[in-house]
Amino acid sequence: MVLPHFAKGEVVKGFSRGSKDLGCPTANLPEEVVNNLPKDFETGVYYGFASVDSGEVYKMVMSVGWNPFYKNEKKSMEVHILHEFEQDFYGKELRVVVLGYLRPEKNFNSLDDLIKAIRDDINQARLKLDLPEFISYKDHKFF
Repeated sequence: MVLPHFAKGEVVKGFSRGSKDLGCPTANLPEEVVNNLPKDFETGVYYGFASVDSGEVYKMVMSVGWNPFYKNEKKSMEVHILHEFEQDFYGKELRVVVLGYLRPEKNFNSLDDLIKAIRDDINQARLKLDLPEFISYKDHKFF
């Protein structure tokens, strides 16, 4: 798998679980963006930077895959931007640069275990994205 990976697309409605079940709102990229991932792009959790409608660039974590806990039938790219937004941004353009891989996709015994893993992913991403080899991407011309 070759990183960094750059992707952009219009934010589409997902499963509406991120905020409600997990306390972790996500922005979903459309099916055509998911289908255009490189063939060797592993499912799992990634980190990088994201921007909505050419706005400020923020740290992000992203889940790519079928989310086994929820038994999804379609592969998805769900981006959690590490910033609190006032409102949803369905229909807006989301740009992401994927810089690193945190862990493979896996199933969880409980919702609490999944929430704990998400919190750990977010904490790891925050630390990694402050490293000199990654922080420069925040100002990349892609955004």
